[in-house]
This record gives sequence, structure tokens and C-alpha cells, in this order.
Amino acid sequence: MKKFLTTTLLAGVLASPALATDFIANTFYDAQHPLAKYGYTEWAEIVKDLSGGDLAPQVFTGTVLLAPRATMQGIRDNVVQVGHHAAIYTPSDLPVANAVQELGFNYSDPLAAIFAVADFSMHNAAQLAEWQDQGIVYLGAYATPPYILMCAEPVRTLAELKGKRIRTAGSAVSAWVEAAGGIPVNVPSSEMYTGIERGTLDCATNAANDLVDRSLMEVAEHTTLLPTGMYWSGPNWGFNPGFWSGLTAEQRGVFMQASARSMARMIINYTAQAEAALETARDKGGNIYEPEADLLASVEEFRAKTLDGVYDKATETYGLSDAKPVIDDFRATMDKWTALLAEVDTSDEDALTELAMSEIYGDIDPATYGVE
Repeated sequence: MKKFLTTTLLAGVLASPALATDFIANTFYDAQHPLAKYGYTEWAEIVKDLSGGDLAPQVFTGTVLLAPRATMQGIRDNVVQVGHHAAIYTPSDLPVANAVQELGFNYSDPLAAIFAVADFSMHNAAQLAEWQDQGIVYLGAYATPPYILMCAEPVRTLAELKGKRIRTAGSAVSAWVEAAGGIPVNVPSSEMYTGIERGTLDCATNAANDLVDRSLMEVAEHTTLLPTGMYWSGPNWGFNPGFWSGLTAEQRGVFMQASARSMARMIINYTAQAEAALETARDKGGNIYEPEADLLASVEEFRAKTLDGVYDKATETYGLSDAKPVIDDFRATMDKWTALLAEVDTSDEDALTELAMSEIYGDIDPATYGVE
């Protein structure tokens, strides 16, 4: 049924009068999630406005078209023309993206992350080659606020964490959970609620907005503000190469402008929603804890260990032959954006958009970038 629905929808789009400009854009996040609401629904309106209606995205959210692990193949196979793909679901296909994601445990500023990741992903030769090899034209990033612990029972100390089954995303946080005495469980974020509800999970690590957006506060009444990393791996907007090549340079430029503005808007609102969700959970009787000293220390110690071992990890786990220059380029790009953002009002969407256009897209030619 899903295959039939997908084929029918795609046929309808491609048979419409504006063959080159009507298209399907898909994210597996639910409609109210910040990455869907600001990264797709509102992004689509920006695209329409900037193009004067010439570009008309048909946005799908959730998993009606593609499961999270299938998004990259769906983009490549032209099931969707634009899609969000989380690279942690396909580590063997995207080793560079996953190698730099190993550093997610060591950073805590999502605004610096989203712009730095986009900058790196559109300029680093190894990363660009990876997108091309996998049949994706990369046009912009996503980033989450720092993930925290949302649990069915209190987890404030190492003793309380011991033996807990914790939904994790990515190998770094999984390794920390295991080292701290917990049991990492790698399932999609869409399965967190049912996992905790049914008792197959004790906790989930994710951004705090999911207390409300995914109703986790109904099953996870105990939240610990323990920073367990950020996530950014993979494109927020990955384009099918054939579709991208069929656009005009002007149309590609519109997508670049829309990506720049949407990245700023996503982080401004994502952060606000995460903070508001904590207040909502507290108001509805949920418990919000600061981590005890031993639990926090375990994270800080593991961060140092992760940084020391990131080059070996990139080589041994992900098979990068040029791990040091790739990782060093990423770290330098993060440092660059930390410095750039110190000079701008980080709540000013227009200022952030202008900065992104200048520093990320300014030297990229829409006439040639990603064109087959």
C-alpha cells in the first residue's frame, strides 16, 4: 500500500503542468517537530515566496512516504526530490558524516553547529565526494539542542543509571552509556514513546521539545538536564541529482537562500521550544533534575576521551584514510563559526541569514554546484 501511495503521489507531481518545479519534499519528523515545521513546512513557503510561485514544494512529514532509514535511498531513487536524512542510520554509506558526528558529544551550541556543519559539508572535498557517491546534492544542515535524559524513573546518579535501557543515537553517546553502566538501545526517535510505554526502554536521550512534541512527558515523568551531545549528521535538504540538474541556476539560488534562512529559523525556534517544553512538563507535574556530580563527571570525562580518540575512531570504525585533515577541518570550521556568531545578535533571523549567505553560500556557484 505504501509503495502504491508513493508511486501515485510521485506520478501526480510529475504529471502536473509545472513539470520541473512541482516536487515532493519529505522529512520523517512529525509535522509539529521543529525540524519539520521550520525546516520543511515554513521552508516550503519561503521557497514559494522567493521564487514567485515558480517552485512549489509538496511537503510530506512523518513516515507515510519513507521510513527514517530509507530516506537516502528514496532521494537517490527519486521517490522524493528533496529529503531529510539522518546519517547515523546509514553509517557504512556515510563514513565522513558519521566520523565528524562523533564530536557531537563535545559541543553544546546548536547555532554554531548548524552553520559549521553546512559550511563543512559544502566545502570539504571528502564530504562533498561522499554526497556525490551516495546520489545526494547537499544544500543545508540541521542541528539539535543538546540531548538530555527523559526517563520513566529518576536517573540522577551513576547508581540510578546502572542497568537502564537508554535509547541513544550515534556511537559516541552509546559508548558513554555503556561505560557508565547503562544499556544503549539504537532505535529511531519515532519509537521512543512506545518503547518507554511498553518497558523496552527506561530512558530516551533526545532534545527536550519531545516531552511535548512527541508527548514523552506522558510516559517519561523524570527528566535530567544532562547534556549527552548534539546531532547534525546528514542533510536537512538532500536533493535528487537529476531533479537538481534540471533546475535553472536562478532556481538553485532560491533554494540556497531558503536554506540559509531556514537554518537560522530552525535553531531559534527549536531552542525556544525545548525550553518551553521543560516548563510545560514541570507545570504538568513532571520532575526536572540537575545531574548529580558523579553523573556529570562521567560525561565530562568521556568527552575528553572522545576528543583524544576521534582520529583513531574515524580511521578504525569508519575507514577514513585521511581522518586527521577531515576532522581538523571540521573542528576549525566549528571554531570559525563560534567566533563569527560572537559578533552577531543570535536571535536576529535576518542577520543570521545574511551571515550564512556570505560565509557558506557566497563562494558557491549555483550554475555548477551539484550539477551532473
